[in-house]
Amino acid sequence: MTTVELTRFRVEPARVEELLRARPAMLADFRADRSGFLGARLVRLPGDEWLDIVTWSTPEDFAASRAKGANLPGIGAFFAAIAGLVSAEEGQEPPITGS
Repeated sequence: MTTVELTRFRVEPARVEELLRARPAMLADFRADRSGFLGARLVRLPGDEWLDIVTWSTPEDFAASRAKGANLPGIGAFFAAIAGLVSAEEGQEPPITGS
């Protein structure tokens, strides 16, 4: 089962463009440096909040990524645009089975 990371955070309106400009480099850094990174979707929510939905091959890959933090410039630039964390959750995506 893949691991899904759900991170909800706030971004000040004046920093939204900075966040969006930093996103491609953050994803490139994840692809280059984070074992088990499968992909990510960024969703804009009401009230200056955003949801980042990131998928990982295993819970261990996600834990290793979390331990690295903002270790590369692209990741650091993306994190720097975030005003505050609202919530962070981890779950497992069950395999889809046919009937």
